[in-house]
Amino acid sequence: MPLLAGTMIVPMIQFDPGRHLPVRVLAIAGSLRRRSFNAALIRAAAEMAPACLEMDVYEELSTMPHYNEDVRSAGEPPPVLRLKQRVERADAVLFATPEYNYGVPGALKDAIDWISRPPDRTPLLGKPASVIGASSGPQGSVRAQLALRAILLETGSLVMGKPEVLVNLAYQRFDGDLRLVDESARGQLAQHLRALVSWARLHGAPSLLVEVNAAKPARAADSTPP
Repeated sequence: MPLLAGTMIVPMIQFDPGRHLPVRVLAIAGSLRRRSFNAALIRAAAEMAPACLEMDVYEELSTMPHYNEDVRSAGEPPPVLRLKQRVERADAVLFATPEYNYGVPGALKDAIDWISRPPDRTPLLGKPASVIGASSGPQGSVRAQLALRAILLETGSLVMGKPEVLVNLAYQRFDGDLRLVDESARGQLAQHLRALVSWARLHGAPSLLVEVNAAKPARAADSTPP
């Protein structure tokens, strides 16, 4: 069968021990608000995560300073270093963003700007990532998600396109304790998490490769000269 232009061929893997290892996901909510729907969406994701997914929820966004190249040149602040380390350890990063004036919140953009420098050594380079979001409006943060995907593409992240999670009219989807109770939204989120596990494994999640390589038995030396 002829292939369409731009078709990517994925090689067949007969044995993949990485499939038996959990995928480590760093989850970041882009809102600083105490009763944030997007922080609640991340909590729901952590509660609903399948057994093959380990969720590390980042809750230090309020400590992140505004991005300043002069400050970075003098030495990255401790909150930046801590976030970079957590991104480095993760197999994938899950972002939940609200929508402010058609765009991404400034605090989240600052955090990404910090960890994206220097561009050739950012832990986001080649890192599987995905974007979800909730808003009180009818669009479910779709424009902010589009903007965030563009930002992540510039950092070299491998951004998963679908399935999307667009939680609109969020005040109807969460209860008074900010638990995600809407069945349709929960279904979207569950599907997204399963897809993110597959996405991270497809793109060779770093910790999976390290653990798999460490588990491989040593091969006997080949006596044939090179």
